[in-house]
Amino acid sequence: MAHTAMSGDGTTAGDDPLQTAVWRLRSRACWADAAALIEPDGPRASLQRTALLVERCLYTEQGWEDAEDALRTAEAQARTGDERGAAACERGQLAYAATLLGIRDRSDEARAALGRAAALIAPGAPGRALLDFRRGLIAENLARSPQAARAAYRRAHAGATAHDDLLLQSFTWRHLAGLALREGELAEARHGFAESLRIREELGYLVGTAPALVSLAETETEPEASRLREEAGRLFRLLGGVPTWLARQLAPPPAATA
Repeated sequence: MAHTAMSGDGTTAGDDPLQTAVWRLRSRACWADAAALIEPDGPRASLQRTALLVERCLYTEQGWEDAEDALRTAEAQARTGDERGAAACERGQLAYAATLLGIRDRSDEARAALGRAAALIAPGAPGRALLDFRRGLIAENLARSPQAARAAYRRAHAGATAHDDLLLQSFTWRHLAGLALREGELAEARHGFAESLRIREELGYLVGTAPALVSLAETETEPEASRLREEAGRLFRLLGGVPTWLARQLAPPPAATA
């Protein structure tokens, strides 16, 4: 599933060579190439392929039809409750991404899909942490409810820790830190952003490193803040302007007028 980095997923020594190749491509913003390596010949493979293409939509604002096609295949192949729940979780994420990026308002679809996933994925199951995280995203960015978002992110963080899902931990650290920053808790925010950056650098998740650098820069003073932003800009350009939404944060402030 998306936002996972556990043993067996290509991030640790001794993993399956295919998964290692998929991870390397994914982490360098080559989602279509990574998905092309996966033959959707069963529910697990179809779900992984779908997750890659859904993530591409969120980072590039492109590839929506490919993601929808992959998602329909995953939904058709799902047999168990966990598989159907994982497919519903991906549908919810795709609808959330379309809404967040202003492609089309699919907020009701996102909520309904994640609600279905919650009914299918048992508490404590590996996929539950990712579901909790995505419910937190909707609470924070669509419902504008930071309290509900914080509770969901904390559940997700606990689940990610229990299942040794390092990449998801980087996301929960980052979003909990973002809420802390909004409330003026600078030390807590700096710690969370630093932990998120550390994990992403250790995993080699290059496409997620620039956003982590920019977030940490918001908690630092000069000259460290500028150094972090310059490094983020270098990575952003290296990856061809991905994630697209980071361009707004990296844009120089408007020149002062007399």
